[in-house]
Amino acid sequence: MPDPTTPDLGLLPHFCLAGYLLFLLGIGIWGVRKSRSGEEDYYLAGRGQGWLVSSLTIMATFFSSAAMLGAPGAVYKEGVVFALFALNVPLSGAAIYVLGNRIRKLGHNHGHVTPADLICKHYGSSVALRCLVALIGFLYAVPYVVIQIQAGGIISERLFAGEHAFEIGACLLSLVTMLYIMIGGMRSVAWTDALQGALLMTGMLLSGLAAVAALGGPSAFFEKVNDLPHTSLSVPGTTGSFTPEKMFTLCIFGALGSMIQPAQWMRFYAAKSANALRRSAVIFALGLTACFLFGVMLVGLGGQVLYPLAKPNTDGVFEYRLQQDTNTVAATEADLAKRLDNGAKPLPHPDVGTDSRDFDQIMVVVLKRHLPELLGPVGLLLGTLIIIAIMAAAMSTADSNLHAMSAVLTRDIYGGVLRPGASEKSRLWVGRGVIAAATVLSLGMVFVSRSSESFDPIGMIMPMSILAIAFSSQLLPVTIDVLFLKRGSRQGAIAGIIAGMLVVLMFSPIPAILTGSDSAVVGLFARLKQLADIGFCGVVVNVTVFALVSLKNKTN
Repeated sequence: MPDPTTPDLGLLPHFCLAGYLLFLLGIGIWGVRKSRSGEEDYYLAGRGQGWLVSSLTIMATFFSSAAMLGAPGAVYKEGVVFALFALNVPLSGAAIYVLGNRIRKLGHNHGHVTPADLICKHYGSSVALRCLVALIGFLYAVPYVVIQIQAGGIISERLFAGEHAFEIGACLLSLVTMLYIMIGGMRSVAWTDALQGALLMTGMLLSGLAAVAALGGPSAFFEKVNDLPHTSLSVPGTTGSFTPEKMFTLCIFGALGSMIQPAQWMRFYAAKSANALRRSAVIFALGLTACFLFGVMLVGLGGQVLYPLAKPNTDGVFEYRLQQDTNTVAATEADLAKRLDNGAKPLPHPDVGTDSRDFDQIMVVVLKRHLPELLGPVGLLLGTLIIIAIMAAAMSTADSNLHAMSAVLTRDIYGGVLRPGASEKSRLWVGRGVIAAATVLSLGMVFVSRSSESFDPIGMIMPMSILAIAFSSQLLPVTIDVLFLKRGSRQGAIAGIIAGMLVVLMFSPIPAILTGSDSAVVGLFARLKQLADIGFCGVVVNVTVFALVSLKNKTN
């Protein structure tokens, strides 16, 4: 959606984007020249990554467009309550330190490449268990790749004028990402992630600085934020979606689920030493917490002041834009709460977007408008580069998850189930085919969601991210058992994973598609979603079934 009130960037974005994409392809070519033959090198870069590359690639895989677009959009929409999500970053660093090192050690000792290699070795070879672990990897990776492609389209739409800017940007992002993964494997993915991780951190901090400067400095910033509506500064937020219980469980399972998804798991395998991974954990926790607090939070809250969702009129009544209305609606906060409970959705300021998913564009708007105000022509260049960096951040997670999906489906399904005797060379070529097919599938989902008014499986970026993490969280019980407890059975692991995944699926868009959005089942799970994180709900059922079946097996 072009914005005529923002500075005209001219051809600057075209040159910056072209140069950056060519540089990424160059890294892909460099990666294949440095690589050695074999799956271990293609998927794990020879298990030789040092602490700097490991820390940056783990960061880039963890946050990406969910940090640069989704999280600021959630703070802009919900208020300060979602800023509490920053608590999951130090917990994620602790998970790298504790879980990651144990996974790395077992991977190095036994030559594991995927999560299923380690899990199935512990419980004994099982086709069913291997397929379930691979399915979790697939259900995590596809939503994450989809939202990265969507983010690329959003950035393209903001940067370039033209009727099909979104489609061209999404296709270009997908094509370049697919090419350098297929060419260079893990080595290329890790080095591009390192570059993109550094750009991501710089962009987050500069955008926070721009938001503060646009409001007149730190003192004026906090004075104006303090005047925001009560719902923006309290729990459960503007829409009432984030109760304390939900935020607590979301922080815990958002952190742990993100750290045991296949792409991160493989980064633990790829680390050169325990010391390298421990350093990565500390850098990750300190660096990204600072970026979230001084970047994401400041942009989201400052965005509510600069581009208000609600503002009091002379009678003290708040004026809101709601999706079901064509005009701004005057309402008290109590009346607004009732309307939100009845399905009304708040909309962003018109300068930010016209649809509920456009909350995700607040950081781009702040950078494009206010960084040039702060730094002049230099700010114009920096703003353009950072917006390109947001697209790069999307690529950093897309490439990691496409690469991991390739390893999981090729090694666990093709090589582990369909053709156990397949040569390493044939598995590598099948893996490249998986990357191409998954890219096309994800791109198709983005276009279907964008073109259909009745079917929108994506929506805003953060809810889609939370659903993906809920799937990966179902590996948590077996991971804890394999690394620490060693008391579960193979049958218990299989039953627990199936039960947890079924619970998460009930929170997904699938029941609404099959039974209609007004069905009793959809309403029940919508109410449960308000009480706790959906990954937590799945893990509770998963652990219960896992423990009961394992106990029954031991007593028989």
